Amino acid sequence: MKITKIKENNVGIAIVCSSEILITDVQSSLDFIGTVRYETDCDCVILNKSAICGEFFDLKTRLAGEILQKFINYYMKVAIVGDFSMYSSKSLRDFIYESNKGKHIFFLPSEKEAIKKLSNA
Repeated sequence: MKITKIKENNVGIAIVCSSEILITDVQSSLDFIGTVRYETDCDCVILNKSAICGEFFDLKTRLAGEILQKFINYYMKVAIVGDFSMYSSKSLRDFIYESNKGKHIFFLPSEKEAIKKLSNA
């Protein structure tokens, strides 16, 4: 896992790049939040979709809700970056749409859009 810290509009943002899955369950999400906060002191993080286990995107598992609740509880805004068009689930598309209207959790196609969204959220 490589973490890069940037500052945009006076907001610190941690950009996490990883070739392996980092978040598989609630505990690994807590470990991730703690590591990012400790190493960067940022309240915003960008993470590529491939660093999250596939079960996260199956809402029936309830994993997405449990994991994202931890980000909210620990006051860390997160932008998950990737192509979400491959998912055919209407409930997941609705979840992504509603999340993107909020101020804490975003599902975006590019790192550039994630930086813009987090620095203005």
